Amino acid sequence: MSDIIHFVLNLNTTLPEFVNTYGWLIYPLLFIIIFMETGIVVTPFLPGDSIIFAAAALAAMGMLNITWLIVLLITAAILGNTTNYFIGKALANLLEDETKLRFIKRQYLKDAQHFFDKYGKMAIVITRFIPIVRTFIPFISGVGRMRWRDFMLFNVLGGVLWVALFSFLGYMFGNIPIVQKYYDLVIIGIVCISILPIIITKIVSVMKRQRALKAEAMNADPDKTEIGKPEAGE
Repeated sequence: MSDIIHFVLNLNTTLPEFVNTYGWLIYPLLFIIIFMETGIVVTPFLPGDSIIFAAAALAAMGMLNITWLIVLLITAAILGNTTNYFIGKALANLLEDETKLRFIKRQYLKDAQHFFDKYGKMAIVITRFIPIVRTFIPFISGVGRMRWRDFMLFNVLGGVLWVALFSFLGYMFGNIPIVQKYYDLVIIGIVCISILPIIITKIVSVMKRQRALKAEAMNADPDKTEIGKPEAGE
């Protein structure tokens, strides 16, 4: 795990080293990482946003072909989600029993379902930009047996927007000296910004739950009256 963390936080050095050593093999490596991050429900920890950003920065330096890179990563993102959709569809019945498939964290599934309940089918596009949740959204789509045509429409749209945005950011800004100097902080910043919607959603959810519990407590005690409101008959 420490090797993975080192690889992710130092993509500005580890990726160029890989390209210099193995050349064109960087393309299948990037394809596999993006495919697994979006397509295998047990690998949400793999880098997505950050590796697209870093790879695009290499393309700006002439080490990679930006056109091939974008096409390759969009394809990996779409195929990954598609695979995850079918895995979810195949395992739907088994997931009803919480004693089975324990390696699939139910809390992540609940978080993904929350996004579906709030945003509908657009959740497939929105969560492309949210690590971990984006791995479970296509899985949930398959579990819920979303119509294939609808899923693919939002899958393609989300995949194109996700890869295009981080490719643009990496290509334009990835080689700025200050970005290179504080690259590990930039990568951590990208991850933090990406998970910010999850944090906000959690806070809002907790606040709503607390208000609901307080309201239930007030309703359960009919003797309590509003402050400043006189009792009947006064």
